[in-house]
Amino acid sequence: MEFKSNIKKVEILIPPDFRPETQRIEYREDPLTGSKCLINIKRAQRAKQAQLATAVSDSITEGTKEGCFFCPEHIENETPKFPADICAAGRLKKGECTVFPNLFAFSEYHAVATLSRAHFLDLNQFTPQMLVDNMMACQEWMIAVHSQNKHAKWPIYIWNHMPPSGASMVHPHVQSLVREAPTAMQEHMLAKSWEHLSSNGSSFWHELIREEKDIGERYIYSNDSLALIASYAPRGFREIQFIFNDVCSFTDLNETQMQDFAYAIVKVLEGYKQMGVGSFNLNMFSGPIGEKTDYYSLNAKMISRPFPQGVYSSDTGPFERLQDEWVIEFLPEDVAVKMRGFFEARD
Repeated sequence: MEFKSNIKKVEILIPPDFRPETQRIEYREDPLTGSKCLINIKRAQRAKQAQLATAVSDSITEGTKEGCFFCPEHIENETPKFPADICAAGRLKKGECTVFPNLFAFSEYHAVATLSRAHFLDLNQFTPQMLVDNMMACQEWMIAVHSQNKHAKWPIYIWNHMPPSGASMVHPHVQSLVREAPTAMQEHMLAKSWEHLSSNGSSFWHELIREEKDIGERYIYSNDSLALIASYAPRGFREIQFIFNDVCSFTDLNETQMQDFAYAIVKVLEGYKQMGVGSFNLNMFSGPIGEKTDYYSLNAKMISRPFPQGVYSSDTGPFERLQDEWVIEFLPEDVAVKMRGFFEARD
């Protein structure tokens, strides 16, 4: 496996005395997909007009609570229901999670699943049980959809937390979808994984975990179910990748694997919180329902997003949106060093 990198240096004159400074710019390429990013860690020091925040303001948390459809006092009367052939009760419930249709769907089957009864939770307030209940409820809904439509076999699990991540509601929730066709990235990752097996006779994902463990720079943690690494060529800030052992589809996860995944997510959120993160995205890249693909491993990525406030500095620009090259301010190796401490002693 090849971790491609091209390092360049640029010299500039820094005010007020215009002393010379050399900055390192590193161009990296994802070893599976070929997605490219550039890294300049000096960019993290640049002046940003938005104020640094340490806590989410009351105007965001309390100011959005009144009339929130996802809060317990409104959810029964103000959220839609599934047809009876998908869910006899209209909505699925498990623990603090309620699953119901998305009113503004962008898939043939698109659900929302709340994570807690509380209107707002900070990153260090989520519990593994909340996440396990949520995943189990979403999995049950996905399987019900597939049983009614065998063509709907591509599960998608997305968690956008707080407005800078793209979430339209502050109340903690995930998006759960089942599509008849894979997303562009699902299709690309599966195709590239098959190409790797055909060319090398081995699983890319097994090789990636083994090599990252041997290198040691980006490896963070592993348990019986999955491994965590800081992505070599990230598409977002502080990107963490979760790679499952011998599981292809989200719908194949058992409760133990969900518990291990939930534990890892909670630890990453603790790390994010200490790093000053207040918003994030989690995306799972799943294989199809009911099809065994030994060359592909279920995986997920988390990235941090700008801190929620009235005015914030966006972490995406023309390179990310138009050039498909992701400008990153943090070395994956540094993220791994900071994150490892949260996994040294299991609670």
